[in-house]
Amino acid sequence: MQHRQGIGPARFAALITAFATAIIAAPTIAEPLGAEVTGTQVTITITNMRNTDGMVRACMTRDEDRFPRCQDATQGYRTVVPAGEATVLHFENVAPGTYAIALLHDENGNGRADRALGMMPREGFGFSRDAPVRMGPPDFEEAAISIGSSPFQQTIRMRYML
Repeated sequence: MQHRQGIGPARFAALITAFATAIIAAPTIAEPLGAEVTGTQVTITITNMRNTDGMVRACMTRDEDRFPRCQDATQGYRTVVPAGEATVLHFENVAPGTYAIALLHDENGNGRADRALGMMPREGFGFSRDAPVRMGPPDFEEAAISIGSSPFQQTIRMRYML
């Protein structure tokens, strides 16, 4: 996979919008996107939430080409929960493998990532391993976590640009 250099504001805005659109369609419980498997539990603790408004949308995928949007990812999990209940999320029956997690805090619950001036995200986002954001979402490798057969815990810090 090619490493991404900095990208322009328009590309950043497009990626955040695509990410939010894909996560918005997620089911309300953390369930496998593909065939059901037997595996372990992944627990995500979310920190730095600025309020309890709206929804938190989360996706966890093994498909590096689909990260962070998770759109059409068959090897992943999704969940959507009210932000007031989103301090801890659980993904059940997670098959062993390498995954990356993306979060979106849809504060007004309107089903889309709101942006200022058409470019800057107004709502929060976060990634596994607290992966850095440089003019766009991180690469899969920067957010990758390894899930084995034992329960796994990860803390993700929600970030807000405005």
